[in-house]
Amino acid sequence: MTKTAAPTEGAAKTSGLGSAAGAAKQRPGDRWFSGTALFAGSMILVTLAAVAIFLIVQSLPGLSATGDTASILSGNFWEYVGPLVFGTVWSAALALLMAVPISIGVALFISHYAPRRLAQGLGYLVDLLAAVPSVVFGLWGIGVLAPAAQPLYSWLVDNAGWFPLFSGPVSSTGRTIFTAAIVLAVMVIPIITAICREIFLQTPVLHEEAALALGATRWEMIRMAVLPFGRSGIVSAAMLGLGRALGETMAVAMVLSATGVVTFDLLTSTNPSTIAANIALVFPEAYGNNINVLIATGLILFVVTFVVNAVARWVVGRRKEFSGAN
Repeated sequence: MTKTAAPTEGAAKTSGLGSAAGAAKQRPGDRWFSGTALFAGSMILVTLAAVAIFLIVQSLPGLSATGDTASILSGNFWEYVGPLVFGTVWSAALALLMAVPISIGVALFISHYAPRRLAQGLGYLVDLLAAVPSVVFGLWGIGVLAPAAQPLYSWLVDNAGWFPLFSGPVSSTGRTIFTAAIVLAVMVIPIITAICREIFLQTPVLHEEAALALGATRWEMIRMAVLPFGRSGIVSAAMLGLGRALGETMAVAMVLSATGVVTFDLLTSTNPSTIAANIALVFPEAYGNNINVLIATGLILFVVTFVVNAVARWVVGRRKEFSGAN
């Protein structure tokens, strides 16, 4: 009888705890907090839907426009937007190719190599660099980087012109797609570095100590414990930087001397433009269907950015590693 009564008493206690928890959920503060959080989360979806609806509605006249109905078109819309999409993706890919290795190296130095005070100062410097306005990077690119890089471009064309990307004739101003990609890389390095640094610092200490206890050097410990743990975070950081590079406007518009062509040459004066820079340069003088055409190019950029982020989420989901410390 005693054994039978014990579970009954425990069940009563459990029921009492459940009733108390249910009563706690009905507090006014909990209801207000839950409703506020639900509203805040819903506003993100509402805002995204509103932007998408605006772009689609305003883009419909531009998607079917031709040179007869829009003066900025020489043919149909797709002939106009094709080189812009190419330039946007090409410049962002070049920037990411340069930024990701540098960002990972800086993040590893801050998190695992630098002394505490130096790491703290470098962390503040990286965060400060991320807050610099894009127009400042544009001024730096057009006033400092382009003139300084032009002799190097001439040397590359003269000595490595056999390589397709470095074929001539070289630009006399240095305002090339490669210069724009360098500016974009400098702009996205702080974002990627900050995220990678936080990911690397979250590596379980037990994993690092286990690798060191087995006789691994510091670099071997990083290669076996830190980088596998942060792989999905690195991909997320890179895609976030790619999204920034795809949508950058003023810096590219100021630095790039664009001609609206499709070319892989990096050092010539004939360079593809980007969607964001083209909108910024053309929109002030646009009228009629030209505005719809530019909004339609914005819709294409919206779709490209959405696809990039969706692919990033898929990659992160597939490559996510076990991160527990037990």
